[in-house]
Amino acid sequence: MLWTIVAILFVGTFVYLYFNSQPKEVVYEVVSPTVDNIERSTVLNGKIEPRDEIEIKPQISGIIAEINVDPGDMVKEGDIIAKIKVIPEESQLSSAQNRVDVSKLSLDQARNEYDRTKSLYDKKFVSREEWEQSGVALHKAEAEYMAAVDALSIVRDGISSINAQQSNTLVRATIDGLILEVPVKVGSSVIQANTMNDGTTVAKIADMSNLIFKGKVDETEVGQLKAGMPTEISIGAIQGVTPDAVIEYIAPKSTEENGSNTFEIKAAIQVPDSVQLRAGYSANAKILLAHADSVLTVPESVIEWVGDSTFVYCLTAEEPKQEFERKAVTTGLSDGVKIEILSGIDKDVKLRGAVSNN
Repeated sequence: MLWTIVAILFVGTFVYLYFNSQPKEVVYEVVSPTVDNIERSTVLNGKIEPRDEIEIKPQISGIIAEINVDPGDMVKEGDIIAKIKVIPEESQLSSAQNRVDVSKLSLDQARNEYDRTKSLYDKKFVSREEWEQSGVALHKAEAEYMAAVDALSIVRDGISSINAQQSNTLVRATIDGLILEVPVKVGSSVIQANTMNDGTTVAKIADMSNLIFKGKVDETEVGQLKAGMPTEISIGAIQGVTPDAVIEYIAPKSTEENGSNTFEIKAAIQVPDSVQLRAGYSANAKILLAHADSVLTVPESVIEWVGDSTFVYCLTAEEPKQEFERKAVTTGLSDGVKIEILSGIDKDVKLRGAVSNN
């Protein structure tokens, strides 16, 4: 009885292995060409930026005494953003004070000379020319004294005694726009902008009605872009808002990022009145590179690529098993999913697709 059971198991195992070792018939899915539209586009990552972002810098060094704006405030050109308290240098202060003292002495001397000449002229002891010359000298001395006093006021207080409205201690907006950032606080030391130093930024202002998309495009696609091409902007922070834009700038020189060469592009955004965009929003730009309407298409997966040639397998028989014939085709535009067929087959053929799971 035991040997009988062993024999049955042995024979059953042999039969099972035999049938499983036989090759199974491969059945493919069958697909048909369709008439469809094909678009090939690229998506660029970037962000929203104001076209002109201005950094406001002081014209005099000192300490911030007052700040009149906050980020988000709208300002007009000429509005006072901050006031600076001047901390004068001792050498400059001493020099300015010395100039005042010297010019005061010169003014006193010129006034005495004028009074003396005027007295002599009234008595007919000097000519009118000499009297007029002494008057001119007096006027020059007065002007020099006023200039020295004004220079001292600027060095000591940062305020011109002649034109206080144009005081260097008042930091003013240079354009109309929105305050984006105020990186200083009351009590912060600031440095004036000059040829040796960029100066301390007191505020950043931008016109938020004039925005651009700034992004990067790979060198493999930059040749297909040109200024004037339309693009659609999608903003991650605002769902459902896709403002239109137009490419206006493509960098003539690439920059290397992560081992690949990319080119900067800028596109002018047409911002709807109902939408408020903020500087720095992350955004994507979808750019249509090419399109073909109402063309014969097939799934790209049915195409066999051999060098520069392309082939498909056309169904010739379904029973008792599937049979296919290899045909050369000419392909056109592809969007990565479907591809245009220019010649080689018509829409009535059936093509070999992927292996069926059934």
